[in-house]
Amino acid sequence: MITARQCRAARALLGWTQETLADKARVSLTALKRLESESGLEVYESTRDQVRRAFEDNGVVFLNSDQGMGVMLMHARRDRK
Repeated sequence: MITARQCRAARALLGWTQETLADKARVSLTALKRLESESGLEVYESTRDQVRRAFEDNGVVFLNSDQGMGVMLMHARRDRK
């Protein structure tokens, strides 16, 4: 499960606006804003999953360990279009 902070950080790494991410993940802007909110608003798991897949398809790796959470942007593969 990705957190609000991870979502915002991943979006910043890619230089995406909320509108861009919502479009790429095929979710509503309202749903994305709920996901990125620190207010604990409920978000459908399918929304989280679609957002996660959009990030991963563009080189973002989500990191979760007992020491903390984060995101990493992998170098673009040459064969990717």
